[in-house]
Amino acid sequence: MTPSWYDVLGVDPDASTEEVRAAWRAAIADLDPADRRFRSLNQAAEVLLDPERRAAYDATLEPDAGLDADPATGTDPGPDGRTAAPLAAGGPSASRPPRSPRVVPGWSLVVAGVLAVALAALTVLALVSPAASGEADAEEAREVAVRAIVPVLSYDYRSMDESAAAASTYMTSAFKTRDYDPLFAVLQENVAETETVVEAEVVDSGVVRTGEDRVEVLLFVDQPTTNVRFTEPQTYQNRVVVTMVKDGEDWLIDKLVTTGTGPAAGE
Repeated sequence: MTPSWYDVLGVDPDASTEEVRAAWRAAIADLDPADRRFRSLNQAAEVLLDPERRAAYDATLEPDAGLDADPATGTDPGPDGRTAAPLAAGGPSASRPPRSPRVVPGWSLVVAGVLAVALAALTVLALVSPAASGEADAEEAREVAVRAIVPVLSYDYRSMDESAAAASTYMTSAFKTRDYDPLFAVLQENVAETETVVEAEVVDSGVVRTGEDRVEVLLFVDQPTTNVRFTEPQTYQNRVVVTMVKDGEDWLIDKLVTTGTGPAAGE
């Protein structure tokens, strides 16, 4: 019998959202992002942390029955019982309204295409010192990452300079010069025509690994997007891994990798 998403996370079918979230964070804490289990655990969390997807998934389960799809493949049954392609990020809390259709915003497309080559380097970062950063430091870094990723993955065609300035306060000078500024320059060449507005929203987050003055954080991010083609927000779900480094008293983004792919609306 194939294990269910509940089995993957080691929780009961009636587990609360907080229990699911705690189990997911604990399970990924010591895993390398390249580990096959890492993807399965994240996929399980994406389904079980989204009330609508969880309800639809539960409806496909019979007593003592397992998944219709193998969790390791990164797929799960949809409401009609068919296997759906995996989404790029996790679901919302129970209080959030139903989501609109998903499309990739311009920033996600650019970051995915240009920074994908950094994924291999990210997964072998020198984060091998066990508990070199204390639990309190890791939690502080996660909280800063949650705040930082919003301006870093957001922009408004009407105020691009302000968008860049807000994002810059959360990143190292190396990341800003090496990665952010060149990508943002590309966006600025197109946004006047596309009238794109992207507003990032963090759905959930967890610490992947810690090292000396360095913490790797996984974030599930929604990116509601409007442009000349879509005046109603279209939401893209994204999974982002950021590396936070300690600079004096501040935690700053030094690396960023997103798994978002696909055509951008209005681009």
